[in-house]
Amino acid sequence: MAHKKGASSSRNGRDSNPQFLGVKRFGGQVVVAGEILVRQRGTKFHPGVGVGRGKDDTLFALVPGSVEFGTKRGRKTVNIVTGVPAAAAPVAETAGV
Repeated sequence: MAHKKGASSSRNGRDSNPQFLGVKRFGGQVVVAGEILVRQRGTKFHPGVGVGRGKDDTLFALVPGSVEFGTKRGRKTVNIVTGVPAAAAPVAETAGV
């Protein structure tokens, strides 16, 4: 068999498009419902409280809140913590004490 294909021929020119995978919103960041948290192949991260999973294993926020990464049963999970964080909550003052 010939190992030279002849004039005007090339064996190069193939390249795949980038996948743009990875964590899109990190721990502590505030998100709204519908924001993509993690784009992944397979379930490197599993959905936790307030997080949904798309058919391509993309994790997205179901509720507004802040992102929290953790583990459950030996698996990495992503949760959404709703409500006002304790550090940002106003301190109630007591009158006349």
